Amino acid sequence: MEIIEKYFADFTPHQLEQFYALKDLYTQWNDKINVISRKDIESLYEKHVLHSLAIATTFDFVPGTKIIDIGTGGGFPGIPLAIFFPEVEFLLVDSIAKKLKVVDGIANALQLKNITTRWSRVEDLKEKLYFDFAVSRAVAPLKDLWKWALPVVKKTGINEMANGLICLKGGDLHQEISESGTRPMLWQLNEFFDAEFFETKYMVYVTR
Repeated sequence: MEIIEKYFADFTPHQLEQFYALKDLYTQWNDKINVISRKDIESLYEKHVLHSLAIATTFDFVPGTKIIDIGTGGGFPGIPLAIFFPEVEFLLVDSIAKKLKVVDGIANALQLKNITTRWSRVEDLKEKLYFDFAVSRAVAPLKDLWKWALPVVKKTGINEMANGLICLKGGDLHQEISESGTRPMLWQLNEFFDAEFFETKYMVYVTR
């Protein structure tokens, strides 16, 4: 947890309690349903929580913003962002029901009223739902993420940054970006966090 407080301040006491609770909650749930590798549980705050919060280094979502987390898995980046932005609405979507069982359990334990979940692929959502941003972490190639995000992200927004897709990725992205047909903005995460883990990690932003 110290690594979170190293880079972010001004949390309310309630937010601090929520962040501190994540380790025990994920450890308990991971014993029942494996959503995080065993070795990564020990570095949960660096590799999962801080990684998710990279989005908050650049995007300051205003109250009422609506965000869809595509392929949320165990709740990343959605759960850390929902703690960070308590007045922003998050829909966490995944095609694997047991992962959402973990997400629901943790969200309920933390009393996160700004999270709802949906068991579905984003492209199969039955009702017409619209969001200001789509976020995702290492789920699929950028080409696919943009194809899925485009129908559900509104053209006009309420934030300083234009509506679009924000995804967290690693490695050499040149070919992936080229194949996507997009012209994203790119941030290397070691510009924000000096831990070795972030040297090959990026935040990719495609505007609507």
